Amino acid sequence: MPRLRLGVALLVPRPVAEEVDVLRRACGDEAVERIAPHCTLVPPVNVREERLGDALAGLRRAAADTRPLTVTLGPPATFLPVNPVLYLAIGGDVEAVHTLRDRVFVEPLARALTWPFHPHVTIRDGGEPDRLGAAARVLAGYRAEVTFERVHLLREQRDEQGRRVWRPIADAAFSGPFVVGRGGLELELTVSERLDPQARAVQEREWAVVDHERHGDDWPRDLAVTARREGQVVGTAVGWTAGAGAYVSDLIVAAGHRGQGVGAHLVAALVAEVAGRGCRLVRLRAEAGGPAEGFWRRLGWVEEGRFEAYVMGRDTVQLRRDL
Repeated sequence: MPRLRLGVALLVPRPVAEEVDVLRRACGDEAVERIAPHCTLVPPVNVREERLGDALAGLRRAAADTRPLTVTLGPPATFLPVNPVLYLAIGGDVEAVHTLRDRVFVEPLARALTWPFHPHVTIRDGGEPDRLGAAARVLAGYRAEVTFERVHLLREQRDEQGRRVWRPIADAAFSGPFVVGRGGLELELTVSERLDPQARAVQEREWAVVDHERHGDDWPRDLAVTARREGQVVGTAVGWTAGAGAYVSDLIVAAGHRGQGVGAHLVAALVAEVAGRGCRLVRLRAEAGGPAEGFWRRLGWVEEGRFEAYVMGRDTVQLRRDL
């Protein structure tokens, strides 16, 4: 039976997460791109795939009995001489952090531990003891206050470069679920940052049914174009096609490669593909007046409509290109 490599953590919220990543890079941490700044509650544990639902239910139960946690990060310290780790100590409501950890540290997420639980946010794992000690002294004045409002379930997976990375696959807010229809057909409603794997599976399954009922065998087909330079991904374009129409849902070029024509090449490849699928027009949406709108207009896309305060309070323009 397949097993999933899972972990539970409190992810440091922005903007403090960006500050911590600056410290991590300055100290030579090699895990910056592999996992976000966090406080580990359950270290990596192998869970049978069929028990993922139990893990998600346990996460929700633990979060329902917890309220937002306000803690301090800092000052930096080390676990030397026992363990070469530089970290930010967690202070403030530490007892609540321990309580939450006990709530999530249950089957199927419980496991044998190498070290006792000590709430902290790692800055660097490994390195020469002298350098770690010096870094702790240099950064001794760093302090930050954060409020954790949810707990995350992370899964280890491979990125496009084949590196092992940890990414959130589910989260649970620190508040009880909304329950409606008590005494009749009860319905539990939870609000999260993303759909958990169970919810996503239902979403994909049911949309497939709806799409088939609506379009027959001509339902939307996904489309992704990837640009690489010397083996490294430098940009992506994602969209879908359905019958005679296509839609571009996302276009991004890595910061260090912008202004070099990568975006235009991605668009050209995507347009060629959708035309080959028989599409007669392509649509997309962009921030009105933003750099993306100018980019698309330079490539010959024209305005089809506008939406006021559509995304983050900003106007959005819908553009199209006829093929």
